[in-house]
Amino acid sequence: MKGLVYDGSKAAIRDDVEVRAPGPTEVKVRIVSAGLCHSDLSVLDGTIPWPAPAVLGHEGAGVVAEVGEAVQHVAPGDHVVLHTLAYCGACKWCNIGRPAWCRKSIANASQPFTVAGEPAWNFAAASFFTEYTVVRGIQCVKIDPAIDLSVACLIGCGVLTGIGSVWNRTNLGQGDTCAVFGVGGVGLNVIQAAKVRGARRIFAIDTIADKEPAARSFGATDFILAGPGVDVVQRIRAELPTEIENVVGSFGEGGVDYAFDCVGHPDILNSALEMLDWGGTAVAVGVPAPTATVPARVTNFTHVERTLTGSRAGSHRPHWDIPLIVDAYRRGLIKLDELVSARYPLEDWETAVHDLHDGKLARGVLTVSAA
Repeated sequence: MKGLVYDGSKAAIRDDVEVRAPGPTEVKVRIVSAGLCHSDLSVLDGTIPWPAPAVLGHEGAGVVAEVGEAVQHVAPGDHVVLHTLAYCGACKWCNIGRPAWCRKSIANASQPFTVAGEPAWNFAAASFFTEYTVVRGIQCVKIDPAIDLSVACLIGCGVLTGIGSVWNRTNLGQGDTCAVFGVGGVGLNVIQAAKVRGARRIFAIDTIADKEPAARSFGATDFILAGPGVDVVQRIRAELPTEIENVVGSFGEGGVDYAFDCVGHPDILNSALEMLDWGGTAVAVGVPAPTATVPARVTNFTHVERTLTGSRAGSHRPHWDIPLIVDAYRRGLIKLDELVSARYPLEDWETAVHDLHDGKLARGVLTVSAA
């Protein structure tokens, strides 16, 4: 079968990929559609170190082909959204509804594939840029077959990450304000999640002016074009000054209640902290290099009680959050179709990568096999 294989220096479509049969708690899935995410590119540019050879892709949906003997919640023929959170389901964190904190859900790469007869790694417990993959049963969430899989495939990563960062990692609610750095697939989902929660001002921030229409259509009330000479922090403070007339001190009075860094850059994350009002929260959503550090002022925490928190893929509870998002989509509360900027055959993945780099895509979807 065909698949997009990373050999340690580059990636290419290969037709000599094979995947083993599922174990007792696993599912073999025929991949129909897969979203192209920056995390896939981060493997190619070395930002995310990964063993090779590896079959790439981690945002997908498809049709169940075969199930292990212990799997009962899905059956062959079911349409499923796939996700990367291969949690154990039995530890303390899984039992209290925090599967993103499960120690078994990270650094669990395995070799279910062969390429040219030699063992090959999966990526992010997933590997969806191939005709068939094997995942843990817990990574499959059944959906209505009437939902377009080329749209549903985005839920498992970009949608969950963006929406979950708001709904699961903050208390953002009615009347609050927020800023969102990066108006890509994840940032748009942060924006629409904040809108659903009742935010009164949502500032979308990006370096590409053409992203303003999409940002506003997903719920942004304001758009700031960032770039050389633009002090984004001061722009936000000018829009949201303190309500106290006699301000004493120099701790950045006024600002947003929440700020989300969907880019994954230390300087941006520090700007997110600096533009917060007292008691505000900055959320690290985008993923920088593993060695990156944040140059933050400690007084942001000790004197005005700002918070810096992380969000691992939206800290999602997949078997709760995915049906919730699907329901919100069907009721017109959440946009999914509008996230798909373009569709490409798997063989045209390089065109999709170029379009993503050029800022043309919210999400590009690769068609792997026929629905």
